[in-house]
Amino acid sequence: MRIDVLTLFPDALMPMLRIGVLGRALEEGLLTVSLTNPRDFAHDRRRTVDDTPYGGGAGMVMRCEPLFEAVESLIGVNSLEHVILLSPRGRVFDQQVARDLSRLNDMVLICARYEGVDERVSRQLITDEISIGDYVLSGGESAALVVIEALSRMLPGVVGDWESVETDSFYHGLLGPPQYTRPPVFKGDAVPQVLLEGNHAAIQRWRRKEALRATRARRPDLLKQLSEEDLELLAELGAEPPMPEKENKP
Repeated sequence: MRIDVLTLFPDALMPMLRIGVLGRALEEGLLTVSLTNPRDFAHDRRRTVDDTPYGGGAGMVMRCEPLFEAVESLIGVNSLEHVILLSPRGRVFDQQVARDLSRLNDMVLICARYEGVDERVSRQLITDEISIGDYVLSGGESAALVVIEALSRMLPGVVGDWESVETDSFYHGLLGPPQYTRPPVFKGDAVPQVLLEGNHAAIQRWRRKEALRATRARRPDLLKQLSEEDLELLAELGAEPPMPEKENKP
């Protein structure tokens, strides 16, 4: 997969792209991320990419010409079939969107700045708009990293153990179950016995039940398209005594 990112701050993105799982994916050629600065396509001495909005108002707006020319410069290396603006008015990014994007051969991510981009960019150039949440950032660079990292985990070979991807929160529509490692007891808090007994069927059932417990408590809106087994596990949870509330310590 190839991802071209249009950003006014390529130096801010490069360090994060080089670390961890994402960095290894780039090194091994499983993913290509190329950064293009729209300032390189501004034709004045100051490399201006923004201007005051027509009709007045605070802030500046990114101009059409540098963005169009930056995208057009990718002809031949990117199909330009998927030009995505990272914008608070876009559809909300989630695991399903990440999975859908991971099936594409290439895409362009545009990181807006200031008060956003000229609307003619959206009308004539953009094929999709994506938001990572109902809040406003100073620019789209953080959002681009979120999108790239999330979808890269869906690419074959990026994560060495595919099971770790399948147990991610949201991968199967639920929050993930709790995880434990050594020591078996820490400050009087013990690892659930079922995880120590080696019964894989029992472990799988426990994890599904705990995923349902967490989802019911924290994100009940995700409880959709449940299997018969899921409904049985939820019924069992309903029959359990409520968990004791944690004390608020000063």
